[in-house]
Order: sequence, then structure tokens, then C-alpha cells
Amino acid sequence: MSFENLKSARGSSIDKLVKAAEAVSTPKADNSSYGDDRLWKPTRDKAGNGYAVIRFLPAKEGEDLPWVRYWDHGFKGPNGLWYIEKSLTSINQPDPVSEQNTVLWNTGRDEDKAIARERKRRLHYVSNILVISDPEHPENNGKVFLYQFGKRIFDKVMEAMQPQFADEQPCNPYDFWEGADFKIKIRKVDGWVNYDKSEFSSPSALFDSNEAELESVYGKLHSLSEFTDPKSYKSYDELKAKLNKVLGVDAGITADMATMTSAPVPTMEQTPSAPVVEEAPAMETSSSDEDDTLSYFNKLANES
Repeated sequence: MSFENLKSARGSSIDKLVKAAEAVSTPKADNSSYGDDRLWKPTRDKAGNGYAVIRFLPAKEGEDLPWVRYWDHGFKGPNGLWYIEKSLTSINQPDPVSEQNTVLWNTGRDEDKAIARERKRRLHYVSNILVISDPEHPENNGKVFLYQFGKRIFDKVMEAMQPQFADEQPCNPYDFWEGADFKIKIRKVDGWVNYDKSEFSSPSALFDSNEAELESVYGKLHSLSEFTDPKSYKSYDELKAKLNKVLGVDAGITADMATMTSAPVPTMEQTPSAPVVEEAPAMETSSSDEDDTLSYFNKLANES
């Protein structure tokens, strides 16, 4: 929609966003952030702590939602090669790793289930944001970036739109006029990255509703369509060939391939006590908001 239409529609989109999130909450059936200057990540100190303030931004003109969701897989095969690819399940197509995980899970053997867990999908959300305060990199303040985050932060977005208590008013964090700044507070808890202290401020108009500044930001939004554009995904056959290579098996071998062990990419947003989803087709974990690990190994894999 145009900026004028965005103004006239403000305050009326919470239901639409909630319904869209609910519609994809149950999954139906090579995005590399390394070196992508469109992507912003909060900086953490040596102790693992970090702080920044951002503002989630509305959908770009021509796009329906202010966020996009996709999955990928990241694990190392027994030969040291990495499999780091977007999952075709993101665009509702069969994916070789997800299919293999289903086979592994259905054997009922604990060792096969362990392999399936190692290769489970990683969930990512991407939104446009305005950096309000980046203490470690103040040059980012006032700039529009893409921000990749996991389910924990997305849950906080949903909680803002669907508050649990009667004395809380729903807030659309993506709204220019009635949204709210988001304070990212990162801690290390028992060795794991933790975002539980992150929170929204009280709702307030961005730039005190200065239309010139709002329109300027609106014109700088990045398209999110590439993250779910089928053209940005490798074909099933390409992914299957890559999987065979990583697992060190011939293309014609299927049974043995399913039992080859692999090492998963560390997921820093997980906690040691986080439950494992006990369903192979939907087996997944949530990506860390500033976890460079997958992107870094993606770069190494592409160079090798």
C-alpha cells in the first residue's frame, strides 16, 4: 500500500497480523546472512550480554505482512562437510532432509531419533527494523535494516498484539503511529543466550508522527519476498545431491544414508532444558537472533 493508505489503515491491522501468524503457527508440510549489509545484529560483549533498541516497521508497499518466516538445516556430515541450505518446506514443497528425518524417526530407534534431532529444521523470522539505539555501533542509529530473529522474540511480538491480561491493551509493534520500541536485552544464562528480559516500551508514535521522516523510512524498507521466493531455493534434486555428498554416500544409496551421523550447527537461542519437538516432519529449533555460526559456516562451505 502507499504511505497515504498506510496512514488511513493504522490501528486496523492487528487482527490481520494475528490471523496470519496463527495460520502459519502449525507448519504444513541459501539464505546467507554472512556479509549481508542489509542485516543488523545486536552486539554482545565478552560476557555474552548485549543491549539495543529497535522499532519494528510495517510491510513494504506491495507486500502483505511485515515479517516473513522460513526454515533451514545446518549440520556437519561425518566427512567434515557442511549441509547448510534453506528447507523447501518453507515454500510447502518436499525437502530431502525432512523426508529423511521422517524415515529416521519412524524406525522407533533412539539412535535414529537422535540423528533426526541433529538435523532438524531451524526456524527464522525476518522483519524490517529501524535502529533506535545501538550503543556499540551508534553509526547504525536511525538506519533501516533487516533483522533476523527466532521464535522467542516473535512470541513477544504476538504477546504485544494479544495481551494475556485485562488491564493490557493490544499493540501492533509494526505500526508507525501506535507501535512501540523494542528493547533487546541479551544475557548469558547457564551458558546459553537468553532474551527473556527483552521487552516493548509503552506505545508511542515514531518521530512524533513527523510525516516527512516517516515517509522517508517507509521508502527505505527492504523487500522480504526473496526469503520465500521459490527462485531463491535450490531444487529438490540439487539438495538431495548435496545431502548425499555431505553424508558421504552414493546417490543410489538411501537406507545407509539415513543412519550416517552428523553434527548440528549450535543453536544459541536454545536452552538446555528446551523440549524437543517429538514429531519428525515438524521437528525444528529456533534460530538465534545474532547467531553468526550458521552464516559463518555457510561462507566456509561455499568457499570449499
